[in-house]
Amino acid sequence: MLNFRQFEAGPDPFGRKFQVMFKWLQTAISIRHADTVDVKFILQDESGARTEKTMALPHAFLVDLSRATGRKMDDAWCARIAELHLLRQVETGEDMEKDLVTLSAAELQEHAAEIARLEQAKSPAN
Repeated sequence: MLNFRQFEAGPDPFGRKFQVMFKWLQTAISIRHADTVDVKFILQDESGARTEKTMALPHAFLVDLSRATGRKMDDAWCARIAELHLLRQVETGEDMEKDLVTLSAAELQEHAAEIARLEQAKSPAN
């Protein structure tokens, strides 16, 4: 899970798996006039069909979460939060019809906590 640049997602509710590639991360103020950090992924299913999904992370929620956790808000952290949300989206099928999904504060917090758990488990002290 620590590699957000290329990973496998699924199976989805229909049994399909997807190869996922990170495309970009940018502030959406420049592209959609939204105060979010957008993370775009390309998904390719087993038949070769491709789709794009963008996870929008509200900037104010990220700032609050960064302060509360003491975690530096950087590109990798934002991309990994988006990756976890995309994995859930694929596995549950929820919002798969949407190209753009905006995460809630609770979703950001949940994914950030999972990242912290994974990092803790991977640290050499454990």
